[in-house]
Amino acid sequence: MSIFGKIFGGIFNRKKPAEAAPAPTAAPTTTAAAPAPTPPPEPVDVEAVLNELAAANPQKLNWRTSIVDLMKLVGLESSLAERKELADELGYTGDKSDTATMNIWLHKEVLAKLAANGGKVPADLLD
Repeated sequence: MSIFGKIFGGIFNRKKPAEAAPAPTAAPTTTAAAPAPTPPPEPVDVEAVLNELAAANPQKLNWRTSIVDLMKLVGLESSLAERKELADELGYTGDKSDTATMNIWLHKEVLAKLAANGGKVPADLLD
């Protein structure tokens, strides 16, 4: 699985307590009725998920500004090698030895991709 895929999964595949055990539904009694259309999935509140993870983490991690901290919150290795691999995966064309610039780009790109794939990300983090 790709590194972005792992980040995505670490945020989007989290179950809320109410979702963990869905209530059983009665089987339909007739087969003539068409099944109800499935409602579109609600956007995942990326900010809420990451804030919840940060509150439960013993380290003080600032996912709002740091790709390293964001990766740590979802349980990923945040080494330079992993970040360079993520940069390759996401199409970074800058100098990867300029890690500060690369990290800023990665952070913005990851949040933009989360938003593009059904995540609700605060507008101030997408600028």
